Amino acid sequence: MSFTRRSFIISAGAGASLLVLTACTDTPPSPTPAPTPTPTSSVPTPTSLQRSNWSNDPLAMGAVSFLPPGATPLHRENLAQNVIDRVFFAGEATADEPSTVRGARSSGARAAGEVFALVGEGERIAVIGAGAAGAECARRLSAFGIDVVVLEARDRTGGRIHSTKAEEGQFSELGAWRLGLDSDAEIIAALERLDVARSATTGPDLMRDPDSGAEVLTPAGITPTNTAGARAVSTAVEWAVMQVADSTLADALDTSGARSTAAAANQGDLVGEALLEQYLRGLAVETGAEASALSAWFTPPQVPEERALVTGAFVTLVDDDLEGIETFLSTAVLGISYDDDRVSLRLGTGESLSVDRVVVTVPLGVLKASAITFSPLLPFGHRAAINAISVGAIELVKVTFDEPFWTTDATTWGLVGTDELITSWVNLLPVTGEAALVGVVGGDAAIALAGLTENELAELVSSSLEPFADNA
Repeated sequence: MSFTRRSFIISAGAGASLLVLTACTDTPPSPTPAPTPTPTSSVPTPTSLQRSNWSNDPLAMGAVSFLPPGATPLHRENLAQNVIDRVFFAGEATADEPSTVRGARSSGARAAGEVFALVGEGERIAVIGAGAAGAECARRLSAFGIDVVVLEARDRTGGRIHSTKAEEGQFSELGAWRLGLDSDAEIIAALERLDVARSATTGPDLMRDPDSGAEVLTPAGITPTNTAGARAVSTAVEWAVMQVADSTLADALDTSGARSTAAAANQGDLVGEALLEQYLRGLAVETGAEASALSAWFTPPQVPEERALVTGAFVTLVDDDLEGIETFLSTAVLGISYDDDRVSLRLGTGESLSVDRVVVTVPLGVLKASAITFSPLLPFGHRAAINAISVGAIELVKVTFDEPFWTTDATTWGLVGTDELITSWVNLLPVTGEAALVGVVGGDAAIALAGLTENELAELVSSSLEPFADNA
């Protein structure tokens, strides 16, 4: 792969010089071992703790996009439209299947096709962003024989795919990492070709009330595991789409009566109301949004599907796409000026690069923050879309132990009826043999978690895991 850090060489083809450049944004936080908490009687001291920090990352400004009331899929379509055949957009916020790697990649493929239909001989195309969308777009443009350069503000590839490697050689994924065995079959096949480890989550699902000790263990392959929550949300959405105006999912649950019905829909000894709240916490892990912010009309359906976890280096998929393509890291684009003939990119040093067309694949949060200025302003439809679509928060915490303190072989664990910030855990022991757990949080809980100090996070992890300890 052709990676260049911090510097460009004069580009004769573009007729512009790009000098030494360092990204002007703050360095995004990287995972480091956290201070270990004082051991409780149940949970031992972990050997390492890693965290994501997408909520505070200036090059992401959030994890995924979602539709609040008033926004529709038409806003995504508007954002995906090119501007005078010079400025093109891709990324998960423009995708038919947002918040997914497959959606991001398909958006990159779409943009590449649009550029190919217009490109003339000798043109040079810039792709801003070396994430899943940008890499797929660049790969296709290069395969078409088009001169393409990729500009990435980070000092790494992958975007919101973030693979880290521990000293012992074990990889951690602190961004996208969960795939659908059926819906992501193409990506899984590519990972197999690249010899990237991935494993199906074949173990049972465990839901436990930490106060009463009540639990429900659902065998693998039975979905949804939280039937009370799934039924309530489905009822609320069906009611909402028959109404004149959109509302939040929370309001639809209340007004439709689905919430009160769920309160009586216990599963075993687990209370229906608490099950609904846990289901909504799980929905926030997928969308990044609370039920009080999510559009009831466009709440994404939770399709029952077996999952696969990427346990190798997911970023290998992106790097493979970028193989042989000029990819400049630590290269921030601050402004895009365009007219009927050319596109000029303003870089962090004030230098500029002239290209024929540009594909913008940066996260929606970056566009909402106006971290890239456009001259002239983007058309109203694009600005309206950027304003209407919201950005959600999702964070991951991976904690590793010398040996497991639990005996359950359940792959996913859920805490029910608790105010803990982390209520969803993935047990990697039956998947990889590693005595490690991954906590996943979304919505307000993710924002709160992102604000914790390392010591506060370590204490939170210990408290959240205590109900699953053998001697708890």
